[in-house]
Amino acid sequence: MSSASSLPASSSSALSAPVADSSEGTGVLHLAVALDGAGWHPAAWREPVARPRDLLTASYWADLVTEAERGLLDFVTIEDALGLQSSRFTEPDARTDQVRGRLDAVLTAARVAPLTSHIGLVPTVVATHTEPFHISKAIATLDYVSTGRAGLRVQVSARRNEAAHFGRRAFPAFRFEDLESPAVRELSTELFDEAADHVEVVRRLWDSWEDDAEIRDAVTGRFIDRARLHYIDFEGRHFSVKGPSITPRPPQGQPLVSALAHETGTGAPFRLLGRSTDLGYVTPHDAGQARAVVAAVRAEQDAAGRAAQPLHLFGDLVVFLDDDESTAVARRERLDSLAGQPYTSDARIFTGTPAQLADLLQELGEAGLSGFRLRPAVAGHDLPAITRGLVPELQRRGAFRKEYEAATLRGLLGLARPANRYAVTV
Repeated sequence: MSSASSLPASSSSALSAPVADSSEGTGVLHLAVALDGAGWHPAAWREPVARPRDLLTASYWADLVTEAERGLLDFVTIEDALGLQSSRFTEPDARTDQVRGRLDAVLTAARVAPLTSHIGLVPTVVATHTEPFHISKAIATLDYVSTGRAGLRVQVSARRNEAAHFGRRAFPAFRFEDLESPAVRELSTELFDEAADHVEVVRRLWDSWEDDAEIRDAVTGRFIDRARLHYIDFEGRHFSVKGPSITPRPPQGQPLVSALAHETGTGAPFRLLGRSTDLGYVTPHDAGQARAVVAAVRAEQDAAGRAAQPLHLFGDLVVFLDDDESTAVARRERLDSLAGQPYTSDARIFTGTPAQLADLLQELGEAGLSGFRLRPAVAGHDLPAITRGLVPELQRRGAFRKEYEAATLRGLLGLARPANRYAVTV
């Protein structure tokens, strides 16, 4: 297993190891990174620092996550899908010059978990085609093997090719231009409402074992107290689940639930965040948009009766980080040339220095975001630029931690371990 030091970094002082200083400040931010293959730019795999032959190896992912942990980040998310990556929005393409193929995100997180000790591990799960019973068990298991550092990112899919893998449902064909049509809006609402039911089932299954259900008394021969296992008896429009789970309640009680949401005109994605998640990823492009998005999600949270519960909102940004802005711009232009077209994203694309990015994050943080999920354009370059350049810059400003101060992912994010909904309180 190779070490995290195999990730190249610039020799500049801007990308030096994180340093501690005595400054204290307010506006402390949370930071996560979104990991996807060689990076988020489609030509990332062609960079000298990329490791295209290693993308489907355990050592590659261990190196990425341990580098993120070296930078004291809160967690990593791991991308996944039920179809091949594509430059098209609604269907696979025939390109052979971009990375195609992924490892299973949950299994990857489980492989990396024993090699790390503090950072949270949040794999992506496609709720549209994945049974909630299976997901509850998988994430509970990840929480055990990581000793309380698991989460999941819930995702929906309306791709026809992914539905065809399962054969249980079919979706109509639509184009990117159809996104605002009534039919697509209706489908979007249905998928996000289904995802909310999916999360509800998963959460109930995590609670279906009380914390003290396992007795493990060899003398009396009692391993569990059957009275402390509960049927969840969920009946919904999309599925019904009896329970209980076959995995005891996870160490965190409720592992972190997160989702990405964009404004669709229906409000359904923001409703999912407000109703069902502990953390939402949003994609504002400036402080004004950030304030509007935060207000919209908070309104949905209030409508769901969860106004008193903590809900983190992280801004997503794609980052090209270098010691000077001109170098970052030139690198982005070179990658675009290799890809044959300019790179675009749902999220804001930042191109510049760690200090400039720190300025932007603090500005957006003042608009109501509690943290950020950064998408490294090139994993082998921009991830070390985050951990060795951005992190020390934020530390110098008193805006980021100088050491891990909690043992669980919920703890890192300031979230209490919730009580079990089925436990009888006296």
